[in-house]
Amino acid sequence: MASLPHGYRAAIIGGAGAIGGAIVDTLRADPRCGAVLSFARRPQNGESRLDLADEASITSAAARAGEIQLLFIATGGLIIDGNRPEKALSQLQPEMLQQQFALNAIGPALILKHFERNLARRERALVGVLSARVGSIGDNRLGGWYGYRAAKAALNQYLRCASIEMARARPNLVLAALHPGTVESPLSRPFRPEGARNPGILTPRTSAHRLLTILDQLAARQSGTFWDHAGAAVPW
Repeated sequence: MASLPHGYRAAIIGGAGAIGGAIVDTLRADPRCGAVLSFARRPQNGESRLDLADEASITSAAARAGEIQLLFIATGGLIIDGNRPEKALSQLQPEMLQQQFALNAIGPALILKHFERNLARRERALVGVLSARVGSIGDNRLGGWYGYRAAKAALNQYLRCASIEMARARPNLVLAALHPGTVESPLSRPFRPEGARNPGILTPRTSAHRLLTILDQLAARQSGTFWDHAGAAVPW
């Protein structure tokens, strides 16, 4: 992360996941990084506990994190409690919609609420948040996946609003929504074709490297924008 000061500190939310874990590994391999704090709902490899559904755990995690120059929110879920994405209006259930919003929109918004105070004020700071291309209203050509699409669209609006507010006190901050591509992970596995590996499917390491590179290259005036892993802007 060449745009951040030497010895920068990073906090990764969702560090036990496929992409989150790759983000953690990539940053720990960066000789310019001073510390990487990793948080997860179910800690597995030394992460600290943070549950998006438990605001008290978010408050506690932020209180322990100290000042950071990089915040990456690598959380999200497509199949929740065994419920697959809806393909038709007839499949909509209030409970499922609420779960999608709680995990994919409200949770990350609460992370920003409590971790904002940890972000450096005077120097450059970066915030990357995993979104999804299917959350783009302008790019929607297929329909379906109602809850997931709507939750990610809501997340994008939260991020846009937050970027405007946070810039008032942190003019050097960049906040970006990021589409990671189709990644080899438990989230995408049920929707990947069987057989030979699809060359369009990314490894977590490749996706993580691309996302961090994009985030590192964005200027402060580009805060509040939406990018895919290839560096192309995604319409809202």
